[in-house]
Amino acid sequence: MKKKKFYITTSIAYANASPHIGFTLELVQADAMARYRRASGDDVFFLTGTDEHGEKISRAACSAGTTPKAFTNKISKEFRALKTELDLSPDDFIRTSDKKRHWPGALALWKRIEENGDIYNKKYKGLYCVGCERFITRKELVDGRCPIHKTEPEIIEEENYFFKLSNYRDEVYKLIESDAYLILPESRKNEILSFLSAGLEDVSFSRSRTNLSWGIPIPKSDQTMYVWCDALSNYISALGFGRKGGSLRRFNKFWPADVHLIGKDILRFHAVIWPAMLMSAKLPLPKKLLVHGFITAGGVKMSKSLGNVVYPDEIVKKYGVDPTRYYLLREIPSNEDGDFSEEKFVERYTADLANGLGNFASRVLNLGADLVFRGERVSEAAELQIKRAKAMVAKHMEEFRIHEAMASIWELLKFGDGYVNETKPWKTKDKKVIFDLLMILEASAGLLEPFLPETSKKIKKCFRRRGGFLRVHKIKPLFPRIEL
Repeated sequence: MKKKKFYITTSIAYANASPHIGFTLELVQADAMARYRRASGDDVFFLTGTDEHGEKISRAACSAGTTPKAFTNKISKEFRALKTELDLSPDDFIRTSDKKRHWPGALALWKRIEENGDIYNKKYKGLYCVGCERFITRKELVDGRCPIHKTEPEIIEEENYFFKLSNYRDEVYKLIESDAYLILPESRKNEILSFLSAGLEDVSFSRSRTNLSWGIPIPKSDQTMYVWCDALSNYISALGFGRKGGSLRRFNKFWPADVHLIGKDILRFHAVIWPAMLMSAKLPLPKKLLVHGFITAGGVKMSKSLGNVVYPDEIVKKYGVDPTRYYLLREIPSNEDGDFSEEKFVERYTADLANGLGNFASRVLNLGADLVFRGERVSEAAELQIKRAKAMVAKHMEEFRIHEAMASIWELLKFGDGYVNETKPWKTKDKKVIFDLLMILEASAGLLEPFLPETSKKIKKCFRRRGGFLRVHKIKPLFPRIEL
């Protein structure tokens, strides 16, 4: 039977600063979904990468006393390192500064849109936010400042290429309203429909090379490709679009994307501009846009100036990879804002991991370590709970409610704990009860694999089947208690 393809992407991280816990959330969510689909038998391709062009990066490099290329090499390396730090499983990592792998795709997309008559040249004067890397309107300002970066925009006047985004307002609206391009959660879909109802303006598609040299040069012009065509095209350039020969096989196999996973701050780019560009280029449209919220720190938005930015490598070094993944996937609602604090982290670690999963695994494996099982069958009660947990995990993963999928696994563990306390198998030595508990633990380990891969592997290694016999061995403490 042919495997079903599943292509999932994160946004590409802007390489102007080291990775913080906010983007870490997106990476771990995407990784959990990719691992879940692989375990379900799908042929998965999981893409992430870095967005490395633009004026903000040029300025950051200048402030650091280096070149944009050297600067982005360093930052991109830090983002690549998250693969090991967080036990991630991406199939590829794309960089927009990669002239061999990315530039051909971005230029091919530009050419298609241009040939369709949707790119034109005009002089423009407007308000430009360097932080957003885009022109913004006066009605978007709050007290004369960008609502996101809290800075006054610069007034820029230059001759640029523009994309006829306004031509695609009706088509994009119908696409989203009908769920042909499904946006989750529903609140984000409604936000975009409301935005589209007010109409669309054409968007600047290039910058003067005099003002922005760090980017992809547009052939036969004095312009540099702007962020829309440059950054957004990564989703197809990484698959080989724009390159020749065998490179296109991956594109033909995996495009369109099954899931784009992004933060709410770039919703409009992916929900409006990206599908309009693809329509113009006569390319298939992605199927689903999943939108997560922000992580606050102690209830306050993270900010370098406030000194409350949390960096993932520091948390991993202190508490471990799987506990970090667990907190992000369980404590932070998948599609809403959530909070990070070490106090909450330690509470979750102690209650759910050390006293919960870790304690249950130790108790059950200790009970079964001296026994040999052959021919035992799971009781109806235990089997029902296992089937229910699997069904609920599948339902929640499809709805992009990863935190609830994990909660369903902990409901199964809670049932197992209650079963232990009710039956007292350390007294009765009842093999049927102990077998039930082992099957609950093994099923939990299987369900945990996308979320806590190392922990899942450690538990599974304790189960040995040979010649129809099942034996288990004891396990070292999975989550040592934190000494405060």
